[in-house]
Amino acid sequence: METCRPRDSSSTASGKEVYMEEEEEEEEEEEVMYEEELCDEEEVASAVQDIGCLNEAEKPLVGAEVCPYLRDSDGKPTADSKNGLKSDGGAAAAAAAAAAGGVGPKTTMFTWFVVLALLGVWSSVAVVYFDVVDYDSVIARAKEFRVNFSEVLQGKLMAYDRDGDGDFDMEDAKVLLDRAPPADTQDPDRDRPADTQDPGQVRPDDTQDPDRDRPADTQDPAVRPQPPLVEDFVPDDPREDSGHPYEDEVETIDTTGVLVEEVMAEETMVESGKYVTSSKVSQETESRSDQKVKEKTKKSKPKLLNKLDKTIKVEIDAAEKLRKKGKVEEALKSFEALVQRFPQSPRARYGKAQAEDDVAEKQRSNDLLQRAINSYREASELPSATPDLIRVTLKRRAERQQFLGRNRGALLTLERLVEVFPEDLGLKNDLGVAHLLIGDNKGAKRVYEEVLAVAPGDGFAMVHYGFILKSENQIAESIPYLKGGLESGAPGTDDGRFYFHLGDALQRVGDDSAYHWYELGHQRGHFASVWQRSLYNVDGLQAQPWWTPQETGYTDLVKALERGWKAIREEVLAVLDLKTGLFMPEEENLRERGEWGQYTLWQQGRKAGDACRSVPKTCSLLERFPEATNCKRGQIKFSVMQPGTHVWPHTGPTNCRLRMHLGLVVPEEGCRIRCTNQTRAWEEGKVLIFDDSFEHEVWQEAASYRLILIVDVWHPALSAHQRQTLSPI
Repeated sequence: METCRPRDSSSTASGKEVYMEEEEEEEEEEEVMYEEELCDEEEVASAVQDIGCLNEAEKPLVGAEVCPYLRDSDGKPTADSKNGLKSDGGAAAAAAAAAAGGVGPKTTMFTWFVVLALLGVWSSVAVVYFDVVDYDSVIARAKEFRVNFSEVLQGKLMAYDRDGDGDFDMEDAKVLLDRAPPADTQDPDRDRPADTQDPGQVRPDDTQDPDRDRPADTQDPAVRPQPPLVEDFVPDDPREDSGHPYEDEVETIDTTGVLVEEVMAEETMVESGKYVTSSKVSQETESRSDQKVKEKTKKSKPKLLNKLDKTIKVEIDAAEKLRKKGKVEEALKSFEALVQRFPQSPRARYGKAQAEDDVAEKQRSNDLLQRAINSYREASELPSATPDLIRVTLKRRAERQQFLGRNRGALLTLERLVEVFPEDLGLKNDLGVAHLLIGDNKGAKRVYEEVLAVAPGDGFAMVHYGFILKSENQIAESIPYLKGGLESGAPGTDDGRFYFHLGDALQRVGDDSAYHWYELGHQRGHFASVWQRSLYNVDGLQAQPWWTPQETGYTDLVKALERGWKAIREEVLAVLDLKTGLFMPEEENLRERGEWGQYTLWQQGRKAGDACRSVPKTCSLLERFPEATNCKRGQIKFSVMQPGTHVWPHTGPTNCRLRMHLGLVVPEEGCRIRCTNQTRAWEEGKVLIFDDSFEHEVWQEAASYRLILIVDVWHPALSAHQRQTLSPI
């Protein structure tokens, strides 16, 4: 093996000669000491062996061979100084050092570096081998620090959350940077439902045990376990709900079991000013109302995560982002996996319910929607669910129950919510609506009286309370509540029904400002015009108050009615003379005075029991015309009106039908009907056709009764698909 040699051998030789000539005895002791200090033969040989400077074929080198700079040609130590040169050797020694390039000191430093490196390696091996350090505990502490730090950081950033998902993430950052709109301006809820009222700050129920299943040092007073809901599904009796003025919701379900959503009209083909009165809307009132509608208070973000949910927040967020991006099937699988792994996680189960809700809407499946309703309940029943999660979960459950027509089940859900959050006025307002949806006006009235006792200016409670008073025929008493609620601009008050009933109440007390509110309702987009004020419409249908048979396209039906009118009259007079009770008093509160009876044959496209048994010829004739008998938004009935009767100005509920009147018994004078600003009279054996979605009014001032047959038919512009899928009215 070759030794580590200097870079210039000639310089080394000349250096040795200089050392031999200038050797002195008194410096010998000094050099021996220097040699012992820096070039211990055995230590250097060992170091050189470690760095590979020895040839395996040669014996180890020591002394002058290892440190040639420190010995002369006879093997005696030189009189060098600590830098490897002679103390006063002169130019030759300096030249030798320069020729060597300072190799001596650098080699020494490198040697010590290698020694230290080897010591470090062996120390590491010893630590691992002998298990000196508990790495598991170190890693656990690091993870704990990361989780705690993440919670603290999220807590500080919670004020900047804008998308309502319980944390500060990239979506919130985009909102702060004006890259995306905030969550409350986008479309719920998929988490939020379609635009319910903000009930304000949620307060927990003080009667609940706040510390269940939580250690004493981490008890959160906001988390409260809730007992399970007893109700799963309570079937509704359609007979109790039918005919109530508040029940006609836009979102409905037909008999095929498929979710059906009616297309609402923004305006019809009629020009907006064609049937508009000269009354003007106060610009000041409109601007003030617009301003109130646009003002939205920033709501505090709901706290949906409990302690367990926070530990799996990353996985929950990943599944939630899939749902928000519209990948609802993938989101559902992710949430189902989370629920399987963490069955006690309320947030994971709530996410599963939301995903099921989204898939149900995408596939238009009632079965999936019922699964979502059940999952919402399961999430709310977990003992560690936060109050905010209980609130949003059960509220969404009630909304979906109402969508399926499970109004009694929704009522029970909302009653439970009000029990848990008794000071939440928004939930009480929703409970009042639930009572109205099952026709329980008394229950709704009691709820709204409780709200108004606490908050007299609650606009939502005011309009609904006024609506109830009007339905009880307390016309004058209803006006200030309806008017005050609409003027408040509170969420949920800008509804066509309230403009409709306020205007109607004002008309009945002789107040011409009714048309001011009708016009405002039209400008708000609730009415097609001041005259045409139906609320359940299909866009694009031809709109005119009076029609001819040729315009309708139903000339065959009109001819059949006019040819067979005497046979029809004969049958109905027999029923009328028998006084069997088949004629029922009008129950829609449309009469100012007088008597008005009706005998119904078809209702919502179906025969009314065995009513046709008394008038078989009439029914046989009508069954040939499905445009009448299949009209789910109309009726076929006899109408008898006694002298002295006046019917208030009113409009029908939908623009999807036209109404035919066949005169059977008509006095010569005193009977007339007005539709918009045109007034006409009936004739025996003749058919009048008008669109009852326009305002119309009836007077019976003759000396004897008036008898007609009313036949509703589909609007001729409706397609076969629309006629099949539109919800009944």
